[in-house]
Amino acid sequence: MIFKRSVQREFANTAAGVFVALFAILITTQLIRLLGQAAGGKLASEGVLALLGFGALNYMPVVLTLTVFVSILLTLSRSYRDSEMMVWFSSGLPLTAWVSPVLRFSLPIIFVIALLSLFLSPWALQKSAEFRGKLASRDDVSQISPGNFRESSDGNRVFFVDGMAEDASHVKNVFVSSMQHGRLGVMVAAEGYTETAPNGDRFLVLQRGRRYEGVAGTPDYRESEFEAYSIRIEQKEAPEVGASARTMRFHKLFREPTLANLGEIVWRIGLPVSALVLALLAIPLSFVNPRAGRSLNLILALLIYVTYSNLTKMVQALVAQGKVSFIVGLGAVHLVMVVVLLALFWRRIAVYSWFRMRR
Repeated sequence: MIFKRSVQREFANTAAGVFVALFAILITTQLIRLLGQAAGGKLASEGVLALLGFGALNYMPVVLTLTVFVSILLTLSRSYRDSEMMVWFSSGLPLTAWVSPVLRFSLPIIFVIALLSLFLSPWALQKSAEFRGKLASRDDVSQISPGNFRESSDGNRVFFVDGMAEDASHVKNVFVSSMQHGRLGVMVAAEGYTETAPNGDRFLVLQRGRRYEGVAGTPDYRESEFEAYSIRIEQKEAPEVGASARTMRFHKLFREPTLANLGEIVWRIGLPVSALVLALLAIPLSFVNPRAGRSLNLILALLIYVTYSNLTKMVQALVAQGKVSFIVGLGAVHLVMVVVLLALFWRRIAVYSWFRMRR
């Protein structure tokens, strides 16, 4: 009982460290990608945090699967390296006795992985698509941020504001460049604000400014001053978010068994199943010769994980293309990995049986 509690505690502590490291890598890569889109004008800056959360929730099953696999692998490798595993075998306990504590640790996390892959990840993808649609449907003026040039969706106008009032009702030092009927118009104003007409049309009202209009490269231009100048803001409709297999609810995938939906079922079910198989695979893969380096088994474990993940993704694509039946795609890769698991257990047990007989 004391030993099991100690093992569970070490599994949990290692998993916490591994999860923090993997989650930090995930958040960093996602944040860099979203900030790049925001800097390029493809995404509003205020939508970065929300999309970051949706993206993290979508990739969480993969992060948790890696957490379970790596934490068990590191914990048992340390037991080999510190010769604790030799004490375990000398007391007459087989390698398979590790299955019980490993399952006690991994099954609750695998349940969370199943919950995420079957229900929450598709919901996050759906909400992310809807949120991007809402951001894209905003008018050009609503997307302006102080200190940044903003091009309109049709490419005919460029906006720039130097600052914004504390209550966000007015902007200061406004610059607007527009192209109309082949003539370039440039307006600068001390301040501006938006107003809505009784018919629902929205206007950008510039106050106390100048307008320069002419043809580039010619002396034909006009200059005028104004106290107030209104620019109509084109309204944009929110794009419809099309239904896809990745965002569809799990029960709807079964109700509409198209090839794409069947491939998505293979992927969603495969995530928790692969997490269970990888947790058990970590037991024989954790062997470390104390007199040799420990990098070989880690490299082998990494290759097995990458191969397993890629095969699952490949089978999903084959099912979606109709080249592999649903039943075969659902179980073929996992059965192969179970055979590999049993072979590794048999090899490791056989080695220790031979070693004990020699002694």
